[in-house]
Amino acid sequence: MTKKDSQTPSIQVLARAFSLLDVLAAHQDPVPLKDLSERTGLHPSTAHRILNDLAAGRYVDRPEAGSYRLGMRLLELGNLVKARLDVRDAAIGPMRELHKLTHQPVNLSVRQGDEIVYIERTYSERSGMQVVRAVGGRAPLHLTSVGKLFLAYDDPQRVRAYATRTGLTGHTRNSLTDLPSLERELAQVRRQAAARDDEELELGVRCMAAGIFDDQGKLIAGLSISSPADRLEEAWMERVKATAASISASLGHQGQTP
Repeated sequence: MTKKDSQTPSIQVLARAFSLLDVLAAHQDPVPLKDLSERTGLHPSTAHRILNDLAAGRYVDRPEAGSYRLGMRLLELGNLVKARLDVRDAAIGPMRELHKLTHQPVNLSVRQGDEIVYIERTYSERSGMQVVRAVGGRAPLHLTSVGKLFLAYDDPQRVRAYATRTGLTGHTRNSLTDLPSLERELAQVRRQAAARDDEELELGVRCMAAGIFDDQGKLIAGLSISSPADRLEEAWMERVKATAASISASLGHQGQTP
């Protein structure tokens, strides 16, 4: 007996319904019953019966006789799932894995106004670095790797307004305190889809970061590694980018980072 033959009728119906939904999801325009039957391997009468049940539950719509498309109920359910997705919950596991690989503090930050706010961190005493800014701490956008990500993906006029508003105050001799220097740095961030802080916020501390994007392609957070300046390894950047990409994917982001 094959696995397919051993399935209960209710499981078979579910599998067939999901196969029909998958075909509809692959098409923007309504799909005729004949095409649905051919693509799923279901007899037209079987496909028609299942589609009628799905239409009754608003999982599919019939814009015209004999054609079907995904229904609004799926959008409603998708929005419920999206609303329950939390970037911190999605990030904490991958952050711990990245920390195990690098043995350096791994930070999750979001933008609030002209600052970033640290909302999660994984670290241990083995890193040899004192954590100065704890969870809930804040820092200026232009002095941090994650902050540069948010500025890099912002509108140029808004970046200039930020520079005027804040005066680009520096914290160390390495801080970027003039607009032309900052704009050159942001152009590099966009090219590399990654950002760095070269002892610009704190002397002796360097950071590297990559962005976390939602299902609409919007930058919603940044993932960064902080390290003593003489210990930061460039090879870690690819791991940071890969980890950020996996978190983005878990939040529904598809395709390449902007």
